[in-house]
Amino acid sequence: MRAKWMGPAAPVAPVVPAGLGLRLGLGLLLGLGLVAGCGTERVPVVPVAVKAPVKVARCVLKFPDVRAGDAARARLQRDISRYVRGRPGRVVYGVQDLVSGVQFGKGEHDHDMITASGAKVDILAALLLQRSGGLDEGERDLAARMIKESDNSAADALWSRVGGGEALSGFYRRVGLRETTPGPSKYWGGTKTSPADRIRLLKALIKGGKGLSAADRRLVLGLMEQVQKDQAWGVSAAARPGDRVALKNGWTPRPFIHNTWAVTSYGRVTGPGRDLLLSVQTDQQPGEGTGIQTIEGVARMVGTRLDDLAPTITRPCPTNPIP
Repeated sequence: MRAKWMGPAAPVAPVVPAGLGLRLGLGLLLGLGLVAGCGTERVPVVPVAVKAPVKVARCVLKFPDVRAGDAARARLQRDISRYVRGRPGRVVYGVQDLVSGVQFGKGEHDHDMITASGAKVDILAALLLQRSGGLDEGERDLAARMIKESDNSAADALWSRVGGGEALSGFYRRVGLRETTPGPSKYWGGTKTSPADRIRLLKALIKGGKGLSAADRRLVLGLMEQVQKDQAWGVSAAARPGDRVALKNGWTPRPFIHNTWAVTSYGRVTGPGRDLLLSVQTDQQPGEGTGIQTIEGVARMVGTRLDDLAPTITRPCPTNPIP
């Protein structure tokens, strides 16, 4: 007799000891969950914010190029000398930049140059040095007229109040102006000086240390910055657009010196990268205008080429600096 096909045999459940059934069941469920997670269905991707690359500044070192600076200064001095030789009269000048340390000049220690109204700054500084309590209202008005307008009557009054030439001689000794001599008697305009001493005076007003208080120095330099427009010629030609200028000019006919003129200008020009002190003095000029043109010619050459006088060399920083 042939046996009948009865279909696949039903699976026989294994006999599980009591207490293990629940644990095995949970294990099977977890296993099925893990297997399901490994299927072909893709897991959603969560976007992550990515920062832009940071630019790292290149490290460089700068060194003064002394040789190139010396060569540039020599060229400038030659060019100024060539320019001055083509101008009438005598011309001397002094230059010092407090930022770069550049310093040079021609005849800067010639101390027989008439300063004329340039001496008005001396009068005011000497008076301030005497008055520890500051100036009274009338004296402040005279000082403003004397510097801003170059008022001679105001200068006469303050020259008298300060004590004339004798008092100015003491002032010059105190601040170290060894190349300046006050005018005789009441003639303050006859004060003789040098470009080097004009620069020393400017440094005393800027840096102090000669008995002048910070408030006194601000007063003098502030008035020198407010010189009226028609008298703001001279060393101001060295200024770039936006630079600040504090100056005092002097001009006077000299009828006993072949009917010539003495014309002078000194001051401070400040701006980005520079603090320039400049004094240009002339005499034996055929006229005031000729002296002004000469002074501005020298000042313009200095101002235009000053940055070339302190060049630098750039080098990358060492990769393994010594500790």
